[in-house]
Amino acid sequence: MSGELWRQSLEKLAPAIRAGKVSPVALIEACLDRIEKVDGKLDSFIHVSKHALDAARVAEREIKAGKYRGPLHGIPVGVKDNYLTSDMPTTAGSSAPGLSFPLRDSAAASRLRAAGAVLIGKTRTHEFAWGNVTPPVCNPWDLTRVPSGSSGGSGAAVAAGLCVAALGSDTGGSIRMPAAACGTVGLKPTFGRVSRDGIVPHSWSLDHAGPLTRTVADTALMMQVLAGYDAADPACQAQPVPDYAKALDKPVKGLTIGVCRNHFFESLQEDVASAVEKAIADLSAAGAQVVELHIPLLEYGLGAIFAIELSSSTAYHDASLLAGRVPHYQPDVRMLVEMGRLVTGPDYLKAEQYRSALMEAFRKVFESVDVVIGPTTPITAWKRGEWTVQVAGKPESVLAASWRFTYPYNLTGLPAISVPCGFDRDGLPVGLQIAGKPFDETTVLRVAHAYERDHDWKDRWPQL
Repeated sequence: MSGELWRQSLEKLAPAIRAGKVSPVALIEACLDRIEKVDGKLDSFIHVSKHALDAARVAEREIKAGKYRGPLHGIPVGVKDNYLTSDMPTTAGSSAPGLSFPLRDSAAASRLRAAGAVLIGKTRTHEFAWGNVTPPVCNPWDLTRVPSGSSGGSGAAVAAGLCVAALGSDTGGSIRMPAAACGTVGLKPTFGRVSRDGIVPHSWSLDHAGPLTRTVADTALMMQVLAGYDAADPACQAQPVPDYAKALDKPVKGLTIGVCRNHFFESLQEDVASAVEKAIADLSAAGAQVVELHIPLLEYGLGAIFAIELSSSTAYHDASLLAGRVPHYQPDVRMLVEMGRLVTGPDYLKAEQYRSALMEAFRKVFESVDVVIGPTTPITAWKRGEWTVQVAGKPESVLAASWRFTYPYNLTGLPAISVPCGFDRDGLPVGLQIAGKPFDETTVLRVAHAYERDHDWKDRWPQL
């Protein structure tokens, strides 16, 4: 295999490892060396595993003995710091006194270990998976910029080649936003597709678990391991898990792609708009039928998700509020946790009623289209410490702008992926978001792979 091992994708590494052409030990050593050399600039990891090399040696012995477990065997994976792990501490990004989390594996970590993956370390999260900045992590494409959040550590680590893949969590966009900002692939699966057991809760009915990777095929391989029923998560559904990789090479010809012009195309940075319009044109040229549509209800989504997310998060942090720990949270997180106490019962009920109506609106849309596509975010990565950006000539809060296009799919629970679709004039990645029908990640991945295959965005690397 030519080139540095840390640059290789999962889809290329897996067959090479199985054939004995790449050593899992050499791969882990390459990633650990990469972490040592560049993570001082990025701060993407909060903890690097002391057991990674030992796990790689075990994987190598197993593979040589003919006990190959599958494509993740010997692959280094980063784990967001809100996933419990049995051999590494979990902090959920918080240094508040009196907090402790069990030393046990979350369902996702357990599945990865069973597949032979090497959990190389814990990636930083914005405190309690709130926020869109993930301090102190820097964006690999420009160290003066944020990686977005809350899975910013995972996005930065994958983009910089510190691990082959990573886990993220997504309550309002926290997998897809860092994927867009850092130029990686990030999938939020259908609500109930991947178990959230052992993930520190943020908002029970909005939280999703999923991967960040270098390529769409890598995401398919990760999903093959992560997806599946788990009784430990009451929201997890006993849906059949398809062979995600099998459908990747099918053409998009014959598929119908919906482009929702209201909401998803309002107030965009110019370079984001042009990159996404070019992506739509490319998919059309590849044989997909593009239809334009409107979903008027989207106008009211922000109030609904805030009511649900704030009240749910505050309910989880009730013990910390009573114990006096919340004043030790970071100021932005403290404010949001305390704001949840202002959401009334009628407010919450109205938000859930709106949510049901929005789900029905999308159900009708998907009667005539296979996927809905648009920008992942209206802006590219903004500067650290910057809280207002210019969008379409007007100032807008980065908190409001960054998740404007991602949160509708948390409210509806629909699967949605972000895949790179270009760069802006400052050399910052732009993300294309593709959403699909419930439990139809296969079609979402198929369209994303068809687009990715015809472009070289995945082959570009930040110059650290």
